[in-house]
Amino acid sequence: MQHKSDELFQGAAPYYARHRPGYPPEFFSELRRRFDLDGTQTVLDLGCGTGQIAIPVAAAVARVFAVDPDPDMLVEGKRSAAGTTNIEWLRGDSSQLASLNLPPLDLVTMGKSFHWTDRPALLTELDTRIRPHGAVVVVTAALHDAATVAPWDDIVRTLRDKYLGARRRGGSTYRGYQHSEETHLDVLARSPFCEVDVTRSGWSIERDIDAIVGLQFSFSYSNPAQFGSDERCAAFADELREALLDRYPNGTVTEPLTIETLIATRPTSRTTTRSATPV
Repeated sequence: MQHKSDELFQGAAPYYARHRPGYPPEFFSELRRRFDLDGTQTVLDLGCGTGQIAIPVAAAVARVFAVDPDPDMLVEGKRSAAGTTNIEWLRGDSSQLASLNLPPLDLVTMGKSFHWTDRPALLTELDTRIRPHGAVVVVTAALHDAATVAPWDDIVRTLRDKYLGARRRGGSTYRGYQHSEETHLDVLARSPFCEVDVTRSGWSIERDIDAIVGLQFSFSYSNPAQFGSDERCAAFADELREALLDRYPNGTVTEPLTIETLIATRPTSRTTTRSATPV
């Protein structure tokens, strides 16, 4: 992954594990159906966070390699996966795959992490590691869907700008938010995995006020380290909690969620001759 990847989510891991929503059952059902997951496959979950994809998918495959540059994310993931024996939690990022001694892969998943990588270079590398009929699965938030903007977004933005400034940071720099104009679909379309199916899934969850506050500390641009001190972090939390209770005095809010899933495979003509390089 680009940038100083091990500092992007500094201090965020416990909030990430508790407050980031997982993925709907339909997402995993589609992976099982599409790739005939029968307990024999090997999956790489790259940028795994605290296991929102790795843990559920482990029930359908033989092995999962859950890779993330943040050691605290891996600690939280292991804790959440207690009792699951076929996940290997590895510290690393997309630029370090060669050092991880991975076997040939059937599936690579990236849940809201693809944008942190050198996307073309990563896809070229994955072409040497994924078996002929394997795939890359990229999951993103539906960023341009106004219907899925959190109803409290204006409150959070106002206070975040007050405490952290209007320009989002990624880790200790602003580089994380100089996003490319080239979409994930564009990048995939000119990669070895150029046949792409796009689907959307929508659902909703209920959050209480403390969950909304905790969620803010799970993001790279508003994790606890961004505030510079425990005092400023606590002041932000207190002010946000008060503003949210003013708007939502009953203490609960419905959050609409939508994900976009890009399932990318090689052209059919290539899968008959392509083989993954043993490692």
